[in-house]
Amino acid sequence: MKKSIRSLIAGCTLTCSALAASMSQAADPLTLQLKWVTQAQFAGYYVALEKGFYEDEDLDMTIKPGGPDIAPPQVIAGGGADVIVEWMPAALASREKGLPLVNIGQIFNKSGMMLTCLKSSGIEKPMDVKDKTLGVWFFGNEYPFLAWMSKMAIATDGSEGGVTVLKQGFNVDPIFQGQADCVSTMVYNEYGQVLDGGLMPSELTVFSYQEQGVAMLEDGLYTTEDKLKDSAMVDKLARFLKASVKGWEWVANNPEEAAEIVLEYDDTGAQTLEHQVRMAKAVAKLIEGNSKGVGYLDPAAYDRTVEVLMSGDSSPVITTKPSGAWTHDIYEKSGL
Repeated sequence: MKKSIRSLIAGCTLTCSALAASMSQAADPLTLQLKWVTQAQFAGYYVALEKGFYEDEDLDMTIKPGGPDIAPPQVIAGGGADVIVEWMPAALASREKGLPLVNIGQIFNKSGMMLTCLKSSGIEKPMDVKDKTLGVWFFGNEYPFLAWMSKMAIATDGSEGGVTVLKQGFNVDPIFQGQADCVSTMVYNEYGQVLDGGLMPSELTVFSYQEQGVAMLEDGLYTTEDKLKDSAMVDKLARFLKASVKGWEWVANNPEEAAEIVLEYDDTGAQTLEHQVRMAKAVAKLIEGNSKGVGYLDPAAYDRTVEVLMSGDSSPVITTKPSGAWTHDIYEKSGL
């Protein structure tokens, strides 16, 4: 009798150990590097993590927040991530410099970048920016602005009839400190900061780069050519894209709860619920409009981005049209 009990326990131990081992092997590790700090700009990934969408796809996800000193292309080049969130201008510039990044899925279908101006400066239409001081983000964020100025034949050297460019930090202080007539803003972030600072929408003139025809693709998902040669990694990336899109679709339907989830993952405590809800609602509008759904890269939007990047009069961002810079293989394999 004792022998039977011991045999039963031993058998159970072996079975449970095998089951545990099987379960641990089922979750494939995958690391995502974000472009910026934890905020609702990336709500879809945090929702997918919190709601178990990645777990449902047998993925053990790690999400790394970004910041001012973190360049996603450098992170993936150094082996610190399997996939990154990046804007296409930076990704294509990195590719031309030798890092073979490939877009495997496009999350934002529209650009959220804008130039926000004071009506009191006499700015109501695009050409009114002549002889004004404009705050512009650099580090790759200046390209839509420069393309727009080039399109309107407005010089950016401060000469008469041109504009004076103020190198803007990642804030909106210049418009409140009298340093600039306009500042760069994102519809989901800094524009809200302008309103929080006390300015009313009626006091502002906003120029959307999307509406001005110089918008470039922003938050997309990128990996490297080497990783796409690994069939196991391709399978993981397809499952990752499927779960991430599910997370983004959930955000679009539940922006308030999505904002709460983002705050749970914000270790800095710097974010507020009100701001994150506003951001989640604005971002949800940027993922809309693609006939094939979230995650699909529209080749026409890609071509437009490349055209803008190559249109610089003196120093284009990229000098040759990229080849192999995107693929629909992951999207198609995901079953979306």
